Amino acid sequence: MLRIEDLSVAYGNVKALEGVTLEVAHRGVLHGVIGPNGAGKSTLMDAITGRRKPTRGKVFVDGRDITHLNVVQRRRLGMSRSFQRTSIFPGIRVGEQLELVASQLDENDLNGIVDTMQLAAVYDEIADSIAYGDQRRVDIALALIGQPSLMLLDEPAAGLSTSETVTLFEHLAAVVRKRNVTALVVEHDVDAVFRFCDAITALDLGRLLASGSPAEVRSNPLVIAAYLGTAA
Repeated sequence: MLRIEDLSVAYGNVKALEGVTLEVAHRGVLHGVIGPNGAGKSTLMDAITGRRKPTRGKVFVDGRDITHLNVVQRRRLGMSRSFQRTSIFPGIRVGEQLELVASQLDENDLNGIVDTMQLAAVYDEIADSIAYGDQRRVDIALALIGQPSLMLLDEPAAGLSTSETVTLFEHLAAVVRKRNVTALVVEHDVDAVFRFCDAITALDLGRLLASGSPAEVRSNPLVIAAYLGTAA
């Protein structure tokens, strides 16, 4: 599905990523990415989606080398992304913006996306007037439009309460299975990641610490020392 080989990204003399190798082998998987601030999580997402050119390494999707493709070309291959801040359009209805994006990306199951993300109750509401948790679910719905095979979500639970985060991840876990889409999720809420994700990758200072099942990553000494602490 997604394979990253020896990926490195530098900002001048600063190495944001250094030799990261990662594989997400199957569709329908929720894969979390964790690490302290400055670990290289957002840079990893930028390099995968084509927003940042790697200084070394390759990115493959379904066996195809996409390292030199731009953002638009990668989107056409089935890759979508959401960001730390909501991407909703202020001043217009939730349904209007979903319909607009769906018309541009030839989405034929918008109703299914609305149902899965439980947005029917806010469909006719002005997007920036609804609760922030609902806005984050609209973000994920927008990323789902166009039938992507791979979604990259950068801190989808940012700004949410604990209960809102649980609700969001419940919807996210359901949608990856129902629509057979893989989601790579950068998230600071470690409890939610370990509870809902099928696999987890941990980064620190631009390097890969561990990648595997939640149990494997939680018990990894490098992850405990760098991020989780003795309470893990």
